[in-house]
Amino acid sequence: MATTNDLKNGMVLNIDGQLWSVVEFQHVKPGKGPAFVRTKLRNVESGKNVDKTFNAGTKVETATVDRRTMQYLYNDGTSYVFMDVQSYDQIEVAPEIVGDAANFMLENQEAIVATNEGRVLFIELPASVELLVTYTEPGVVGDSATGRTKPATLETGHEIQVPLFVNQGEKVKVDTRDSSYLGRVKA
Repeated sequence: MATTNDLKNGMVLNIDGQLWSVVEFQHVKPGKGPAFVRTKLRNVESGKNVDKTFNAGTKVETATVDRRTMQYLYNDGTSYVFMDVQSYDQIEVAPEIVGDAANFMLENQEAIVATNEGRVLFIELPASVELLVTYTEPGVVGDSATGRTKPATLETGHEIQVPLFVNQGEKVKVDTRDSSYLGRVKA
């Protein structure tokens, strides 16, 4: 148990038997009336976002979430296989749980796998990853002057928008949260 004063981003709460991750929170002390905490919560299973307000100091039940660094091994067609880097235990994770993280995962890449009571909740990737551009239309001299973009296919098969000067075979840095291009990687 914790109070609403102890809330932090990423903390997982157990509310009415469902697990909710704290996306953001704000302590509000109005000029008139008692203080309260305004939160934005994401359901761990469904991904649904809700806004919830708690009175300041209210007790909330926290869920124990075990975050372990694991290595992504392969996709066997029905699930993604991860290996614990300390114990070498392998677990299979359903594609629904992996979600958009699959667009940025390469074999042998490390990711954080969050579990609760033996059940995998979600996969956390670093904020950005470096991936190779496997296909894009060739750039033309002078294209760097404009802010236009073109589609590019990454080595994972995911397609993102990149500036016109990016060429096939170059490594680019990609934001894993919104699939945005962050820059080229110098060799």
